[in-house]
Amino acid sequence: MTPARLYVGIDWGNASHRVWMTDRAGEPLGDRTFVHRSEGLAALADWIVSVAGDAAAVVVAIEVPRGTVVETLLERGCQVWALNPKQLDRFRDRYAVAGAKDDRRDARVLAHAARTDPEAFHPVAATDPVTAQLRECSRHDAELAEDLGRAANRLRDLLLRGWPELLVVVPAANEPWLWALLARAPSPDVARRLRLASVRALLRRHHIRRLTAEEVVAVLRGPQVYLVPGTREGLALRVRDLVAQLAMLQRQRVHAERQLARLLAPPPDVPSQDAREHRDSEILQSLPGLGTRIAGTMLAEAAEALRRRDYHALRAQTGIAPVTKQSGKSRVVHMRLACNGRLQHAMYCWGQGAVRLDPHTRAHYARLRTAGHGHARALRGVGDRLLRLLVVLLTTGARYDADRRSAPREAA
Repeated sequence: MTPARLYVGIDWGNASHRVWMTDRAGEPLGDRTFVHRSEGLAALADWIVSVAGDAAAVVVAIEVPRGTVVETLLERGCQVWALNPKQLDRFRDRYAVAGAKDDRRDARVLAHAARTDPEAFHPVAATDPVTAQLRECSRHDAELAEDLGRAANRLRDLLLRGWPELLVVVPAANEPWLWALLARAPSPDVARRLRLASVRALLRRHHIRRLTAEEVVAVLRGPQVYLVPGTREGLALRVRDLVAQLAMLQRQRVHAERQLARLLAPPPDVPSQDAREHRDSEILQSLPGLGTRIAGTMLAEAAEALRRRDYHALRAQTGIAPVTKQSGKSRVVHMRLACNGRLQHAMYCWGQGAVRLDPHTRAHYARLRTAGHGHARALRGVGDRLLRLLVVLLTTGARYDADRRSAPREAA
C-alpha cells in the first residue's frame, strides 16, 4: 500500500458533497463543494488527483462506504476509508465541544481523523460485478417482501371492515389462493354465486389441503356483517385493485428468487477470478437451514469478511458478538445493536432453520435453553457455532457433511 501524502474528508450529501483536503502535517490544502452529478464527481476526482499527483497516495475518509462517490474514487485509484457515524460524532467533539455541526466541519474532522487515527477506519474495496449484482438482487427481494407484507396488511384491514368472516379461514390474508379467490369474487354478493367445483379447482391449483371446498363455500355463503349501502361496493373496488397488486408483487418476488438462485449457481464457464466466490456459495448452501435468500444475503452483505475468512468480523456484522461494558466491579454484557440489520435478520432465520432441520444444532439449542437462556439468546449461540463452522469449511474448501460430525449430545 502506498504511504498516504494527502488526506481528504468528504461529507456526503444528496445534492452536493463538501470536501476538505489536508497534508500529513495537518495543513489545509483546499475546501470545496461539488454537486452530485456526473460532472461534479468527475471534477472532484480530477481535483484530488491533480493536487496529489499520485492517486494511490490519497486517503479519502467518508461515512457512507458505498455509492457513486466511493466507486468513482476507487476507480481513479484512491484509497477510500470508511468511518462509523457514531465514531465521527466522537471525533467531532475535538473541534466543537458545544456540539456545533456543519458540513464543512464534518469534512475537516474526517480528514484529520484519518490522519491521526487511521486504526479507527476500515478500508473500502471495489466490489466485484457478481457481488454487486447479487447485493442489488438480494435487497430487491427483501424490499418486495416488505411491500408484499404491507399490501397483505392493507387487505386484511379491508376484510376486517367489510368481510371479517373470510378471515376465519385466512387470518393474515397473506395467501395467494385467497387473492385468487378475491380476484374472482371481491364481495360477498359475488362470492355467493361461485360454484363448488370452481372453489375446489382453485384450492387444488394452489395445493391447499387444510381446507375443503365445502368449508370455504360455507363461509362465502354464510351471513355477513351489515354495512351502510354503497360501502360494500366501494370496498369491493379497493379489494379488486389490491389483490391485483399482491399478485404482481408475488410474481416479482418469485422472479427475484430465481435471479438469486441463478447468481448463486456456478455457470459452466465460470471465470477463474469468480471460481472462489462460487465455491463459497456452494459451501454456504450446503449448511443446514440455509436457503437461497439467506445465502444471497450473507454473500452480498458480508462479502469482504467471507473473502477474508474473518470469523470475528462476521460475528460483529451479524450481531452475534456480545458487547461488554466493564468499569471497576461492574460488568454488563448485552446484545450488540451496532450491526448490519439484514445480516442480523438472516442469522436469526438461519438459526431457526438449522434448529428445525439439523439434530446437532437442535441439541445445542436445547442445551442453551436448559441453561436458562431465552429463545433469541439461544439462537445467537446457535448462530455463533454456525459461523465458526462456516469459516472452517471455507478455509478447508469442504462442503458440510452431517455424517462426519459426532452424534449430538442430548440436553440433560
